[in-house]
Formats: sequence, structure tokens, C-alpha cells
Amino acid sequence: MHRHAFLRVLTVAVSAVAFLGGCDALGIESPEKLAAVRDADGKAIGGACRHAGRAIEDCYALNKKADKAAVFAGWRDMNDYMRENKIEPVPPQLATQTLTQVASAKAAQSDEAVEEKPSAKAGKAKDGKAKDSKAQ
Repeated sequence: MHRHAFLRVLTVAVSAVAFLGGCDALGIESPEKLAAVRDADGKAIGGACRHAGRAIEDCYALNKKADKAAVFAGWRDMNDYMRENKIEPVPPQLATQTLTQVASAKAAQSDEAVEEKPSAKAGKAKDGKAKDSKAQ
């Protein structure tokens, strides 16, 4: 009897390991994996900004959704690397003003989208108050 119970437990354990091991194959991302990707993206953005000779503040302004700590870490790492190897910055081919305007336009669009939602709620609240005053 004990032998059969042991085999059942062993079978369940092996099945559970096989089942849970397949999560990566299914594309299910864990919070740790998402944080690592976000960190790597921020470091890549920071490194690219430094290599292009951009100030860290410009990098933040152009990449509002990126994690600032990761962007700074990438920028600092690239700065150290460029100093050690005496590498000159490669100026961007696009005008800095154009990129700033694009970033400002994107920020304005996202601000407008955020502002539309509360104003729609405010309109509903006003309608609700108007209905209450008509009822009295």
C-alpha cells in the first residue's frame, strides 16, 4: 500500500514540475521578468542617449515612460565606458528641437486623453445634479 502511495506522490510531483516548467514556453511573464526587461530597456535608452551626447535631462524628457533610475544607470555606465576608451559622442542625425517637439506632442496627446476622462465624468455628475433638481 505504501509503495502505491509513494508512486502517486512521485507522479503528481513530476507532473507539477513539468506543468509549471511550461509557463515560460507559453509566454506567461512573471513580475520579476517584466522588471528585468524594464530595467534593461532603461539602461539601453540611457546608454544610447549618452553615446549620442545627450544630457541626462534631455534623455528623461524624450523617454517619459522609461524608468529614470535605469536610464541614469545606463547613461552613467556608457559615460564611464566612453571616458575609459576615449570615445567621442556621435551627434544625432535628427535635430534635437524636432525630437523635443515630438516628445512634447506625445505628452500633450496623453494629457488630453487623461483630461477627457475626468471632464466626461464631470458632465455626468452635472447631468445627475440637474435631474435631482428637476425632481424636486
